[in-house]
Amino acid sequence: MSESDMDEPLNPVAPGREKLVARKQEWAREGRLITGTTAPPEVRLPPGQRLVSDFPVLDLGVQPDIRPDRWRLRVEGLVSNRLALDWKEFNALPVHEWVNDIHCVTAWSRYDNSWQGVGALTLLDMAEPLPEAKFIVFHSYDGYTTNVPLEAFARPECFVATHWNHEPLTRVHGGPARIVIPHLYLWKSAKWVTRIELRADDQPGFWEVRGYHNNADPWLEERYG
Repeated sequence: MSESDMDEPLNPVAPGREKLVARKQEWAREGRLITGTTAPPEVRLPPGQRLVSDFPVLDLGVQPDIRPDRWRLRVEGLVSNRLALDWKEFNALPVHEWVNDIHCVTAWSRYDNSWQGVGALTLLDMAEPLPEAKFIVFHSYDGYTTNVPLEAFARPECFVATHWNHEPLTRVHGGPARIVIPHLYLWKSAKWVTRIELRADDQPGFWEVRGYHNNADPWLEERYG
């Protein structure tokens, strides 16, 4: 995929997966999996979640194959300094390691994931968001989008990951690079990320316009909204 292809409208839903999307929209209407309970973040396992030891693969059937030498990450929109980083430039930035838990809206959680990557604060400090920037939309190579408030990403525990458990991030899990926002349900952690867009207004993403909660806090069980 060339850099110009990033601006082409894409459909993240593979042929034959339309029924899956419709079924998940029905789950949102029904409130499937919602227990009606909440918990403080100090409780490690959010309400309604179950622990797993594997790393389930969930997507819409499109898994773009992006070679690192073709990968680009842009940080743009309401910023003073637009970024367009290739793989070499991205990996020249300070690299850190995080260990965190992840929580999927389909009710599985996995403890103690080890990641390597570049911190959200590093990228935002370089880009210098303008005062009117309040929201972020993450854009993926497969056409997927998801949205968060700027303050939800501008945290020390959020990052763009290139490695999971000391190995390069595989294609099925969003490699070569994905977003990780551990305090929100995992659909907010966009796989195959290519663009971080800062905006003044909120713009709900793929699942948010299909009945999923705009905030996605696992401890408040914000699965649907």
